[in-house]
Amino acid sequence: MTTARPSPPADVATVRARPFDFALQPGRAALVLIDMQRDFIEPGGFGAALGNDVRLLEAAIAPARALLDAWRARGWPVVHTRESHAPDLSDCPPAKRGRGTPMLRIGDAGPMGRLLVRGEPGCEIVPALAPLSGELVIDKPGKGAFHGTPLAAELQRLGAAQLVFAGVTTEVCVQTTMREANDRGYDALLVEEATASYFPEFKAATIEMIVAQGGIVGWAAPLDAVLSALPPLEPRE
Repeated sequence: MTTARPSPPADVATVRARPFDFALQPGRAALVLIDMQRDFIEPGGFGAALGNDVRLLEAAIAPARALLDAWRARGWPVVHTRESHAPDLSDCPPAKRGRGTPMLRIGDAGPMGRLLVRGEPGCEIVPALAPLSGELVIDKPGKGAFHGTPLAAELQRLGAAQLVFAGVTTEVCVQTTMREANDRGYDALLVEEATASYFPEFKAATIEMIVAQGGIVGWAAPLDAVLSALPPLEPRE
């Protein structure tokens, strides 16, 4: 027998999602854009050095921008993350730098500067999603955005109670951060078109893992379902 779920309060925006509707709290749902960096999305970066077809991640840019525009227009919290390391790699353990067989490793010089090193051109977020002044940018040394960063304190400062996720890659940094968020008591929603993987089958599997068992990690919804649920913009004076 299916248990009926209570109706959401009147002051939320109901997003048609899986495994069931997501009750988005206007103004208290922070948009989190994970690692939309040149190093992962453009040729010559770390993603390409790993042998990946980086073109597969480009599909997430326009949907992520649509979310970003919607959040900015309403003055809601926005968070950008970058997987990045100090120039001396003191925050990049050998267990991370030495994994795999890339053509270039973290910290090595590539066409866009040293890979995944803060301050280098490749570490910057792609121009279409570049942060505005005042938007929170979190440089994270790991896959999860809470590990080794001030994200938890910053979300509390912003008054965020929920997190809406976009970014790359779905199965690595996005999923890791969603699991971290779940452990910290946040309801998390992944916007399907606004995330991508070098392996489309991994993206599909990750979404199923997130929504399985009654949303054991969180929710997932199409972009249109999210945008259509948002409250209308208040007229400017």
